[in-house]
Amino acid sequence: MKIEDMIRDNVKNIPPSGIRKFFDLINEMEDVISLGVGEPDFVTPWKVREVGIYSLQEGHTHYSSNAGFIELRQEIANYLTRYDLHYDPATQIIVTVGGSEGIDIALRALVGPGDEVIIPEPSFVAYKGCTAFTGATAKVINLREEDEFKLTPELLEKAITPKTKVVIIPFPNNPTGAIMTREELASIVDVLKDKDLIVISDEIYSELTYGEKHVSIASFPEMRDKTIVINGFSKAFAMTGWRLGYVCGHPVLIEEMKKIHQYALMCAPTTAQYAAIEALRNCDREVNEMVKEYNRRRRVMVNGFRKMGLSCFEPLGAFYVFPSIQSTGMTSDEFSEELLKQERVLVVPGTAFGECGEGFVRACYASSYENIVEALKRIERFIKKI
Repeated sequence: MKIEDMIRDNVKNIPPSGIRKFFDLINEMEDVISLGVGEPDFVTPWKVREVGIYSLQEGHTHYSSNAGFIELRQEIANYLTRYDLHYDPATQIIVTVGGSEGIDIALRALVGPGDEVIIPEPSFVAYKGCTAFTGATAKVINLREEDEFKLTPELLEKAITPKTKVVIIPFPNNPTGAIMTREELASIVDVLKDKDLIVISDEIYSELTYGEKHVSIASFPEMRDKTIVINGFSKAFAMTGWRLGYVCGHPVLIEEMKKIHQYALMCAPTTAQYAAIEALRNCDREVNEMVKEYNRRRRVMVNGFRKMGLSCFEPLGAFYVFPSIQSTGMTSDEFSEELLKQERVLVVPGTAFGECGEGFVRACYASSYENIVEALKRIERFIKKI
């Protein structure tokens, strides 16, 4: 028996994340400025850490209910009203192990072999992988720079087939930083409202917008019951290592997703749940301060890329810029590898987020202002040598 023959094809055929090899490279290098990691450089606010520490000191180390502490689910429900979202904490919310688990259990509950999942790209690498693990087929929509990487109703309508079961709406977007305004989402709603399908709306960057307040597609009455909202604490509250997220949706959908959650994971970490209650209740000021600093860095990075001659549309969400490197004549992989080797700056090739990311790189501004300024100097020096 060959052990490899025991692995399912839809697992074997998924390539490792295109981001990983670059992180393996920097482990062997010194003086690298990383604009590659998609996580806040801030630490979790002290008051949140303090509550987590206190919960351990008090011995609060037992399981919660499968769906999470009801107190936390109530705080999530209260918090989401700022986006005009209204959910019953008892029947419409599950606390998950990060937003990624929410994506996974939503897809596993909804699709299988023969079904299609529409995935706009460039986007978060997990969508395609989680779809493949269910046996369903990913139907990719290639978003375009001329549309500022927004999903258009024309592209969506063209992608929908009788096999379409799920549409993923990934805004604010990783890696492009694109957002969708209410008017733009309204045209998407017009396409979807009468279709027999479910929307998975990944809103993990909902707090990180600049100049435009985040709008959820689930806030449209026609979409409320057919949308699963994914969100969490990693990005806005600088809680990546706490691994805590949540899913919200129609009670029937939530009940079925909860089955998968309870058999696979039982419940989310309780220390993180106690801390998250504090984050939602008392950390708006800290979040606003982080967003203000991200915005300052965002402007510096966009202007920096433009000054060195690279086309760079202005991202209004998340903490990434997605400049075009096509004028260099290099592929995204070549540019990223040579920049790392020659100037010790890590960016991620756009192809890590889908084939249509060719000709672009992702640079994350969740790094110190000083690091960003120095990285831009190094990138400009590299481009002048090409």
